[in-house]
Amino acid sequence: MPAVVEPLGPSHVATLKALLSRDTTHNMYLLGLMEEFGVVSSVERAPFTFYGRFYDGELTAALFVGGNGGLLVPSASSPIHIGDIAKKLKEKLVVKSIVGEQSVVDSIIKHFSLTPQFARVQKLFSVSPNDLGPFTNPLLRPAVDIDLPELIPMAAECVKEMHHRDPLVEDKEGFELRVKQRVQAQRTYVLDEKGKIVFKLDVGSRSQFGAELEGIYTAPEHRNRGHATLCLGQISRFLMSSLPRLTVRVDEETPHFANIAKKVGYLQGRAQKFVWV
Repeated sequence: MPAVVEPLGPSHVATLKALLSRDTTHNMYLLGLMEEFGVVSSVERAPFTFYGRFYDGELTAALFVGGNGGLLVPSASSPIHIGDIAKKLKEKLVVKSIVGEQSVVDSIIKHFSLTPQFARVQKLFSVSPNDLGPFTNPLLRPAVDIDLPELIPMAAECVKEMHHRDPLVEDKEGFELRVKQRVQAQRTYVLDEKGKIVFKLDVGSRSQFGAELEGIYTAPEHRNRGHATLCLGQISRFLMSSLPRLTVRVDEETPHFANIAKKVGYLQGRAQKFVWV
């Protein structure tokens, strides 16, 4: 019996959640997308589709597709199973970015015959409440609208440093709106000293299973002062007062941050990959 690939609908919510919750750590980002946006896009939000691979009636893999391929997020499933979804969609999508497990992302790249402009291998770290060290900084606070004039260029510098792209050149209006929306949703936290923001981080994805942190950035002139260690410990303790687990992706090119994550109590998981086409 051949595998069947089809869009997921409201009737698949429980099935998709069951698939993703088998490995909550490596599906954290996808679980957050599902809980925040649902399985079927609405007219109020940018369009997206969840596609599933079924074999003998069982859902074995899933792929989130933002828009017409602006963002692909595969489940932590077999690369072969994700490859079946990619083969089905390769004539329908214009892929721009992919994030997920390295082996699975490589499978998508192969089936779409993509030549990435930018690719970065990452390490996924996760932490549970019992693993946390004693690092805290109670001055870390949620960002507010008055921070935006300082926060927007700082967030742009974070993207440039991590992905070698300038979002204020590529899509200034859209980027500024996304930063503002995260602030208004209380998904961005900052540390300021003497009236100047010196550190920021974002809660990129959140669900009942946990949250994934992203956009962690210290202003260059304020590095090597322990801000990242103390603030990562602070936000981790705060969020895990109500969540069971947190994850964060660390680029292989920034081993110093991997050391910070380990120091706070995060444990390394399977290799990840981010691709910009």
